[in-house]
Amino acid sequence: MTLQQEIVGNAMQMAVVSLQPGQTVYCEAGKFLFKTANVTMETRLSGPSGGGGQPQAGAAGAGGAGGTGGGMGGMLRQAMGTAMQVGQRALAGESLAFQYFTSTGGEGTVGFAGVLPGEMRALELDGTRAWFAEKDAFVAAESTVEFGIAFQGGRTGRSGGEGFVLEKFTGRGTVIIAGAGNFIDLNPADFGGRVDVDTGCVVAFEEGIQYGVQRVGGLNRQGVMNAVFGGEGLSLATLEGNGSVILQSLTIESLANALRKAQGGDKQGPTGGLFSTNAG
Repeated sequence: MTLQQEIVGNAMQMAVVSLQPGQTVYCEAGKFLFKTANVTMETRLSGPSGGGGQPQAGAAGAGGAGGTGGGMGGMLRQAMGTAMQVGQRALAGESLAFQYFTSTGGEGTVGFAGVLPGEMRALELDGTRAWFAEKDAFVAAESTVEFGIAFQGGRTGRSGGEGFVLEKFTGRGTVIIAGAGNFIDLNPADFGGRVDVDTGCVVAFEEGIQYGVQRVGGLNRQGVMNAVFGGEGLSLATLEGNGSVILQSLTIESLANALRKAQGGDKQGPTGGLFSTNAG
């Protein structure tokens, strides 16, 4: 069942989701705005089952009541699986819990939003390709979409500082993401097969795109100039292949620097980049 949703607003968009009776949508803690009275809300540590219905804990509870075959072993496997999911999300700096919303007694409505001024986008997964997104991009998804954590590998993470951990969405259904500023859609194949972007500008990309991080220039005079005065630090994100990529026009670091400057607390000075004191 396709998730019926409408993205409204301009500078700070929100998604208004219409739920059919029995349909479930989940979100990260902190992304919920409002709901109608006939929509139930439940907070759980477990991720969605991806099987098209209810969250994992509800399904496992029904299975455990059916007999002793699952018994303590089934409960232990469920607990270990939930603990692993929570551990991955904690390592990634994500919310530890999900909120589930299910319509009862007719059609219901739920509203969600991101945490920064910017756009939102509904991605439709058909089960053939996964989507990857930067941390905090996820807003909400229907229960047929699996939320996971993808690790890009030690080399990428150490050299880039960003991009070591990505959100991964698989299955079939609708997932709603958010970014800062305006979205920019492109395909690296239209630009010779590769684009280099600020590491904070990547919002999401579909499976088939190779994502990496490279240093800005070498250890020479120009490389030092790029890192110290260019405002990009030492690294750029690289996106290669043939597929959809979504970028954002505003980075969290640039927004934080602008706010500090407006408050008279700008500590970055004229150099930017390498000497930025931004702790985020």
